[in-house]
Amino acid sequence: MRGVASALLVLLSPFLLGLVVGREHRLGRPPSVVRVGALLDLGSPGWKASWASMSLALDDFNASHPGGSTVELHIADCKDDEITAASAAIHLLKDIKVQAIIGPETSTQARFIIDLGNRTNVPILSYSATSPYLSAKQYFVRTALNDVSQVPAIASLIQYFSWRQVVPIHEDSDFGRGIIPYLEDALLNVEAHIPYQSIIPSVPTDDQIEAELNKLMTMQTRVFVVHMSPKIAARLFMLAHDAGMLAEGYAWIVTDSVGNVFSTLDQNTISSMQGVLGVRPYVVQSDKLLNFDARFHSRYRQQNPGAPDPAKPIIFQYWAYDTAWAIAMALKKAGPLTLGFQIPSLKNSNSSNDLSMLGVSQDGARLIDAIRGTRFQGISGEFVLVDGQRQASVFEIFNVIGNSYQSAGFWTPKFGLRKNLIISSGPHAKVGLNTVIWPGGSGQPRGWEWPVAGKKLKIAVPVKPYNRFVNAGKNTATGNYDVTGYCIDIFDAVMQEMPYAVPYDYVPVTDPNMVTSMTMSYSEMCRQVSLKKYDAMVGDTTIIINRSLYVDFTLPYTESGVQMVVPMKENWSKNLWVFLKPIDPNLWAAILAVFLFTGFVIWLVERKDSRYFGGSTGKQLVNTAYFNFQALISVPKDPKVKKWLSKFALINWILLAWLLEKLYSASLTSMMTVRQLQPTVADLNQLINNGDYIGYQSGSFVRDLLKSLKVDEHKMRDYSPDQYADALKKGSWNGGVAAMFDEIPYLKVFMSTYCRNHTVVGRVYKTGGFGFVFPKGSPLVADVSRAILKVTEGDRIVSIERKWFGDEVACNSQANIIEPGSVITWSSLRGVFFITIGLWIAAGLIYATIWFFQRGQDGEQIQQAVAELAIERVHGDGDENIIWRIGGDSHLLIRLHSHLPPLPLPPSAQEARSGSEAESARISGDSALEEGRARTSGDSSLEESRDGGEPMTPPAGEPNGVLSLLRVDSQSQNQEIGGLRER
Repeated sequence: MRGVASALLVLLSPFLLGLVVGREHRLGRPPSVVRVGALLDLGSPGWKASWASMSLALDDFNASHPGGSTVELHIADCKDDEITAASAAIHLLKDIKVQAIIGPETSTQARFIIDLGNRTNVPILSYSATSPYLSAKQYFVRTALNDVSQVPAIASLIQYFSWRQVVPIHEDSDFGRGIIPYLEDALLNVEAHIPYQSIIPSVPTDDQIEAELNKLMTMQTRVFVVHMSPKIAARLFMLAHDAGMLAEGYAWIVTDSVGNVFSTLDQNTISSMQGVLGVRPYVVQSDKLLNFDARFHSRYRQQNPGAPDPAKPIIFQYWAYDTAWAIAMALKKAGPLTLGFQIPSLKNSNSSNDLSMLGVSQDGARLIDAIRGTRFQGISGEFVLVDGQRQASVFEIFNVIGNSYQSAGFWTPKFGLRKNLIISSGPHAKVGLNTVIWPGGSGQPRGWEWPVAGKKLKIAVPVKPYNRFVNAGKNTATGNYDVTGYCIDIFDAVMQEMPYAVPYDYVPVTDPNMVTSMTMSYSEMCRQVSLKKYDAMVGDTTIIINRSLYVDFTLPYTESGVQMVVPMKENWSKNLWVFLKPIDPNLWAAILAVFLFTGFVIWLVERKDSRYFGGSTGKQLVNTAYFNFQALISVPKDPKVKKWLSKFALINWILLAWLLEKLYSASLTSMMTVRQLQPTVADLNQLINNGDYIGYQSGSFVRDLLKSLKVDEHKMRDYSPDQYADALKKGSWNGGVAAMFDEIPYLKVFMSTYCRNHTVVGRVYKTGGFGFVFPKGSPLVADVSRAILKVTEGDRIVSIERKWFGDEVACNSQANIIEPGSVITWSSLRGVFFITIGLWIAAGLIYATIWFFQRGQDGEQIQQAVAELAIERVHGDGDENIIWRIGGDSHLLIRLHSHLPPLPLPPSAQEARSGSEAESARISGDSALEEGRARTSGDSSLEESRDGGEPMTPPAGEPNGVLSLLRVDSQSQNQEIGGLRER
C-alpha cells in the first residue's frame, strides 16, 4: 500500500505544484517574496537613515543566504503624529497585507499600532519605542532597550556622588512618564528621593519651559535628570543656559533619549550643555561595524539623491539593521508562509476603511515564535530577546566637553561603575569614574544650594518654663524672645561646622489655645515642620518612631533612654542591731563553732596537767570560755597553756580572730560613719502593685510610654523639672508621687542637685535621644548629622556642657547604698576556715598518738603539777584556800592555808626538804626552791583525804605551815611523800 501511495504522489506532484504556483500568481506576488512594512517619518533625516539601514540589512542577508523567501520592504510615511502613523499601519495591513511591521518610531504612536498587530496576528517590531508602558507581549517585540534598563546606571551615578535629592524633568507623554516610577524605586535603594517632578508639555512653548525653569531655580535641589525627546531637550538646555542654570553648583544628567542622538545635535545645543553627564548604551567596536559606516552612507545617498550627507550612524540605525536581519532570519527559520490572510466577509462592513475589514494572518503565530527565538551577533552587539525585548549589557557614561564629549566611564549590571571595560577585582581595579568636568568648570556639586530668592530657615523652638536645655524667655524691654539653652548652643555649633553657610532664625512656638503662652506638644510641633510651616525644629526633642513617620531626625546628640528617680530612705546606721550587720549570720555561726571547738581542744589537752582548767565542771567551763575570750581580745600572758597541741589550737584561733577583727572593724566603721540609704522603690512593677502615683514631665512623650507599660492613667501626674524634688518629698499619698519618670539627660541635671536623697533605679527604656527635626527628604539632614559628629567628638561639646551643667560631675547616690559585697560572708572566708579545720584534724591525730604511748606516766605529771603549784603560790598574796585534785587515780587533794606564822622545820623534815627542793628546782628553776625554801606570804599545810571526805589532819608532830605531799593508796593508807616548810 505504501508503494502505491508513493507512486500516486509522484504522479500528482506536478499537478499540485501547479495549483500552488497558480494560487501565488492569483495573489499577485512571486511565491518566494514576503512583504514586510516599515513606518518611518520620511521628513526626518534620522528616519531616512533607518530606512537605509534596513534595506542594507535585507540585501546583506539575501546575499549571504541565497534561496528561500525574500523579504520585500514596504515603507509607509507616518509623519510625526499618531493619527498619520495609525492610518499608515492600516494601509500596510489592509492593502499591502504585510506579514510584519517594523516601527513605529515613538512610544506614543506604538500604543495603537500594537493593538492592530494583536488583532491581525501581525508581528510589530520596534527599534525605537522604549517606553516601559509598552508591554512586550503577544505580537509586539521590542528590539530596542527598555527605558527602565538605564535606571540602575543613573541611580549608581547619584549614589557615587552622594546626592540625596534629584528632580526629574520629563515631557508630558507616555514616553516621558514611563520611567519615573522605576527611577523613584531605584533612588530609594541608594538613599535618595524625588522631592518634585518637573513636567514639560509634549508640545511646549518657550514661555512654558522658562516658567518651569524659574520654579526650579527657587528650589534647593540642584541635580536634574532630563528624560524627553531630543527636540524638546535641545530647547530646554538652550533656555536653561540663558537662565544661568548651567553654572557652578548645578548637575545635569540626560538619559539615552538624548544620549543616543547626541552626535546629531547642533553646535549651539552642545555648547549650552557643557558639563552635562549622559547615559547611553555602549556599542562594542567590531570589524562588521567599521565596514557598515561606508556602505550606510552610500545607500543613504542612493535612496535620497541631492540630500545632504547624513551624520554618522547612531544606535537607532544599528538597531534598525539588526531588526531587519532578525525578520529575515526568522522567515528563513519558519519556512514558507503559505496560509495567507483570513479576510472577513463584506457583509460585516459598510465601509472599505472599517477596521473590521482587516484580515487575520494565519502565519502570524508561527512567525512571532520564530522572531522571539532568533539569536545572532548583530552590528550593535548580541541580538537576543528575553520576554520579547532586548536585554541591556553595558552603558557608557559620557561627559559633554567642548564641541563633543569624552567617556567618563561605564556601567555594567554585574560590576557597576568602572573607569574602563577591563574588568578586574584586584587592588588595581579601576572603580568609579574618570575626571568629570561640571557645569561652570567647578568641582563636584553638592547637589543643592540656597535658592536664589530664598529666605532664612525658620527654626521652631518650644516655649516652656526655664530649663537648661532650651529656654525661650520673653524680653520685656524689646518684646521679643531671647532663645538660649544647651540645645541651642549645640545647634549653633553644628551650623558652624556645616560646609556652607546656612542662614536661619529662631521662631519660638506657643500654643494659641493656652493662656500661659506655653508651647504646644512636641509631636504637634513636628507635624508643623512636616507641613513645611517651619523649616526645622530645635530643642529637647526625643527621636521616637511615631514622629519619624512624618519628619526626619538628625543623629542624636545626647544620651538616650528613659528611667525613673525615687527618694532614698535611711538604712542600717540607726538600727538597734547594726553591730551585727557587718558579719553574715552564717559566718557568726561558724565563728561560734570555732570558738567552742577551740575551748574544747585546749581543755581536753590541758585538763590533767593545768590547775587553771581543773576543778568543778562549772569552773572548768567558765575558765575555758574566759580564756578563749581573753585570747580573742589579746594574746594571754600567763603560762596557763603548757602543751604544744593546745598552743597550736590557740594560735589558729588567735590568727582567725585577728583577721575577723580587722574586717569587722572596717565594715562597722563604714556602716556607722556613712549614711546608709536605700531606694524606696525598686522598679515599675512595684509601683504598679502598690498603686503609687507616678510623675512625668509636662508635654513629654513619657506619658504615652507609661500608658504602653500598663500604668493607670489616673495614677500619672505631670510636673515641670523644677517641681520634681517637691513632688517626691511629698510622696504618693500626700499629693506627690513615689517616682518620677523622665529622659536620662533631664535626670542627670536633677541628680546633679538632688542626688543626696534621691537615686536613679529601674531598667532603661531605650529611646533615640535628642535630635534636630527636619521635613521629610530635607537635604540638610545628612550634612547636619555629619556636623553633629564633629561637634560631639571634639572639644566643643565639653565647653558647652560645662557652661550649662557646671564642672562638677553629678554625684552617684548609689555609692550610699550598702551592697551585699560590703558585708563579710561565710563564702568570702571559707578558705581560712578550711585551713583551720585541716590543722585541727592534724593536731587531733598527733594528740591521740601521744596519749596512747604516754598513758603510764602519771607520777611525773603529779610532780610537775606540785612544783607548778608551789611556783604559782610564791607569787600569790591574800588569804585564799585552794583545793586541787591531782591525777585521776591517786585521789590526791591539796589544800593551802595562808597567813600562818613562820616555824622552823623539824629534823624529820630536813631530809625530805633536800629532796623536795631538788625536785622543785628541777621543775620550776626557781632560785628560792634551790635553797630549799618557798617564799610565801604565810605558812601552808597540806591535808589528805579520800574523794568526797573531810580534809585529813597532818601527821603528829607536823606543825602548821608545812607543805607536804601525801598519797592515799588503794588500801587507804596515808604515806608522806615529802614536805616543804617556809622558814
